[in-house]
Amino acid sequence: MKRDSRLSGVLHVLLHMAEQDGPVTSEVLARAMATNPVVIRRVMAGLRDQGYVRSEKGHGGGWTIACDLSKVTLRDIYDALGSPSLLAIGNRTEAPGCLVEQVVNAALDQAFADAEALLLARLGEVTLAGLSAGFHARLVARGGRHDLEASHG
Repeated sequence: MKRDSRLSGVLHVLLHMAEQDGPVTSEVLARAMATNPVVIRRVMAGLRDQGYVRSEKGHGGGWTIACDLSKVTLRDIYDALGSPSLLAIGNRTEAPGCLVEQVVNAALDQAFADAEALLLARLGEVTLAGLSAGFHARLVARGGRHDLEASHG
């Protein structure tokens, strides 16, 4: 089963954008993410609607961060993406007639709910600023500089 990597991809894009002094075009972001600019524009439009980014049209335009990274959590971005499913497993049948399967579903439903609550709580503890600080620590340790155009994605 294919995993939904939208949250990871959006966080990746936002951190690259946070390193830029000015707007970044959808084309540049798409190259860094090995995807199509249309995909970037679609995702960024949703983030713009939530106030996390803004766009500028015309020459020299593109996407910029419009929020305080220390106030935005991974949970906020997850919610802005429409709260995609967190777990790739589920019940065999949602409304079983079999009593055994009803017991199994009840136990699994509780475990799934507990796991999702824990994950959502953890996403709410991590800010974009925290991710940025982690990036900078790794960058300094490597002795490099950030270059979106030369990024490997």
